[in-house]
Amino acid sequence: MTDNTDSTDNNAEDPLVVVGAGVMGTAIAALAVGHGHPVRLIDHSPEACAAAPERIELHLRTARMMGALPAGGRLGRLTTAGTPDAAAGAAAVIEAVTEDPGEKAAVLAELAAAVRPGTLLVSNTSGVPIEEMAGAVPHPEDLVGVHFMNPAYLIRTVEVILGPRSGAAAATAVRELLAGLGREGIVVGDGPGFVTSRLLHRMLNDAIEVVREGRAGPETVDALMRHCIGHRTGPLATADLIGLDNLADSLRVLHERTGDAAFRPSELLLEKVRRGELGRKSGRGFYTYDYEEITP
Repeated sequence: MTDNTDSTDNNAEDPLVVVGAGVMGTAIAALAVGHGHPVRLIDHSPEACAAAPERIELHLRTARMMGALPAGGRLGRLTTAGTPDAAAGAAAVIEAVTEDPGEKAAVLAELAAAVRPGTLLVSNTSGVPIEEMAGAVPHPEDLVGVHFMNPAYLIRTVEVILGPRSGAAAATAVRELLAGLGREGIVVGDGPGFVTSRLLHRMLNDAIEVVREGRAGPETVDALMRHCIGHRTGPLATADLIGLDNLADSLRVLHERTGDAAFRPSELLLEKVRRGELGRKSGRGFYTYDYEEITP
């Protein structure tokens, strides 16, 4: 894997373009590079582009250690760029910016203007309805949603969302894309939170409320959910892994679109976000970590 901060690539194979060099963007880029695909990572922040290769290499080392990459496989070439027009010539584009509907729609519009009609456009989202963003692109039939779980290079199953205007060609293209990344896609219908976030985020918010009320600490809540219910990591550790800012944004999307008070972000969650306690990526959330990742 090499890094070249440029908007062009001389590889014969068209690159997979990933937009957003934060937690999910770099993890998705690592997944693709680890499966031998050339990747062009786009972010408007020069600092994020500069930091991305090291972060992706860390992801790759973790994936190798966990046996999550093809044995003996070659790595794809990584390039970085700072503007959406660098998506020109992409085999497919995955938008992985923050869970803000307006920002996602604006980025998708810029990307759609840069690529050929018929190019697969993927929004990596945990809850923004695909139909809500389809109006931002000239060819809504090219747009689908994929909810990669974190870390994307370890979790093999992903949620695939086909909106009302997603076309048959895009549905086929996303299946082929995921197969090339060694992922299994499970297709669900469109709507706020789809399936996984609609169910999971309510539980995470409730778990945070239990802590806020003083009924139990994070360790106790997680221990009970792991050992009594079979939740692999526990809800508070899961919230830290997702990123508390990302969780708060997703809950707002769900609350605004469903009107369900259970999705109103807990005040404890919002307080932690205001203090910069964002979970694993900042070194502190509901738990303290002995390292500090770069905040997206």
